[in-house]
Amino acid sequence: MKRIIVGVSGASGVELGLRFLQCLPKELEKYCVLTQGARYTLQAENSRKDSTIPQAKWDWIESLQEIPNLVLLEDTDLGAKIASGSFICEAMAVIPCSQNTLAKIACGICDTLLTRAANVMIKENRKLLLAPREMPFSPIVLENMLNLSRIGVRIAPPIFGYYAGKSLEEMERFLIGKWCDSLSLPFDYARWG
Repeated sequence: MKRIIVGVSGASGVELGLRFLQCLPKELEKYCVLTQGARYTLQAENSRKDSTIPQAKWDWIESLQEIPNLVLLEDTDLGAKIASGSFICEAMAVIPCSQNTLAKIACGICDTLLTRAANVMIKENRKLLLAPREMPFSPIVLENMLNLSRIGVRIAPPIFGYYAGKSLEEMERFLIGKWCDSLSLPFDYARWG
């Protein structure tokens, strides 16, 4: 069985990472690291007072338990198996990727499970995708992204393809499809033409 690690950091758009997890093939072995920043951001972004949105939709942490073959890992657990190069894993995605997480990965700082796992993917020459969420990008962030891209890391910010549809769900499906394409994972979505 193939394996993927999904890191969800504290940038805006935490729900995209969780939706990505939900869309992965059922048979795929999934390991998720949800950072403390991601938990804070998820709470902040979903604490709005919109009575038209059912509360159950925002219970993402609980809904993760329904995803088949998913193992949730604590970001503080540097001894988890995904922190080792001997743990064979085909791909890793960090969706969304905060600028702090991106900078740590670019500089080889491994002080959390997420950053350690990402650096293992780099040292083992395995697929790593980062979806940075920020606008505009500062020169420092652009330089970090360029340095990572030069060593084979896929930099794939959530940029919409407007031909994919008009609803938020269609746009999110497009993003997930592009990320799956980058990681050689099957996913059906609206493609150009």
